[in-house]
Amino acid sequence: METLLLVRHAFADSNRDVVASCAAPGGGLASEGKRQARRLAAELEGEEIDLGVATELRRSQETLELVLEGRGEVPRMTMTELNEIDFGSFDGGPLEAYRVWAVGHPPELAAPGGGESRVHAAARFARGLRLLLGLDERTVLAVAHALAVRYVLDAAAGLVPASLIAPVEHAAVHRLAEEEVVAAAGLLEEWSRAPLFRTR
Repeated sequence: METLLLVRHAFADSNRDVVASCAAPGGGLASEGKRQARRLAAELEGEEIDLGVATELRRSQETLELVLEGRGEVPRMTMTELNEIDFGSFDGGPLEAYRVWAVGHPPELAAPGGGESRVHAAARFARGLRLLLGLDERTVLAVAHALAVRYVLDAAAGLVPASLIAPVEHAAVHRLAEEEVVAAAGLLEEWSRAPLFRTR
């Protein structure tokens, strides 16, 4: 892989309802999200895309299909390593409840109810990046979720994760060169071994 086009899925039912949603397949895109995905398809018209990658979650898969609609036989693959973080007992409840919990607990602590820690998620995202880097396709479009996209973008810029992530726009493309993806994978791997949230 030489270029990664990284996208947060378009606006979904779970975003409209402001709920934490991690269990597959989950809800799909809201009407607004479908319009966003089609706008992104128009934005990327003429862009070479050799492979489309989505997570197990329906909102990611629907976004990818709408963006690639009309392109013919672009190969697709599912990458569980880029799935949403497991919210544990917060899944299906108000997203704000998880955010309040997350900001008050260390990164290595798993969410209650069998959930996932930010450390585990970061290491998983890094594994996903390594898998992408090993692909033969030159340009890959990957549709993931807010935490994964934010962690990767920040890591590519040399920033370790924060306890509360900055917002990530729906259906907006972020273009990363191979060396930026390598740097992001390395930083997330290092951070997952010695995690400490940045303070700003």
